[in-house]
Amino acid sequence: MKFYPPLIGITTSGQLHTGSYCLRGEYVEAVRLAGGLPILLPPGDVDAGAILEQVDGLVFSGGGDIDPACYNGSPHPTIYNVDPERDRFELELARLALGKDIPILGICRGLEVMMVVSGGKLLPHLPDEFGEAIAHRSNQLLSAEHSVQISPKSRLAKIMGATEATIFSWHHQAAQTVPPGWRVTAQASDGVIEALEHEHHPWAIALQWHPELSIKDPLQQRIFRAFVTAARTQKAAVA
Repeated sequence: MKFYPPLIGITTSGQLHTGSYCLRGEYVEAVRLAGGLPILLPPGDVDAGAILEQVDGLVFSGGGDIDPACYNGSPHPTIYNVDPERDRFELELARLALGKDIPILGICRGLEVMMVVSGGKLLPHLPDEFGEAIAHRSNQLLSAEHSVQISPKSRLAKIMGATEATIFSWHHQAAQTVPPGWRVTAQASDGVIEALEHEHHPWAIALQWHPELSIKDPLQQRIFRAFVTAARTQKAAVA
């Protein structure tokens, strides 16, 4: 019998502004290097349950802001690239996925999706709350680099083999409240939440930073390897 690598679904941006479904190539490359077979999941009115029947793991990728109406938030002039179709698709997919054993990795917007679907709220614009001592992005089009501190007893610390890491950050929002079932596992020195883990789901980790942009960093590679390994284990369990 031929064994295929785990199929990893990666969400993409919608076609609202460009007419094209888009995803940075680093996501695909990171999954491939970790031994997974990536498949892109564009938003739309599709059966999210049917997707979960096919894929072995899910990556919720970065992108524009979630509509504040989705979490009873307030409008802010810095909110950008709101895509109602993508919001509907990813929030429903995340809601269903968190009720199953499928491994989940949320990245940047993906963390925010996990928080919103679990009942949390988002900070609309970090500089309003935390100042600018740490730049979490250079501007809307450029990432920034800074360090994060990782909880020593977390799954993330075990995966990375470190309690501090230098990361690429590209966001102006973050989790404001931590919903039930999640715990904070990494923060920046200014207090911004940088990572969370689900306390009951078999493998659900949400990162505010972009590990795919540090594809040559062994610490960041370990995140994708652990995620794909969990997907492979899940695939074998249901085979």
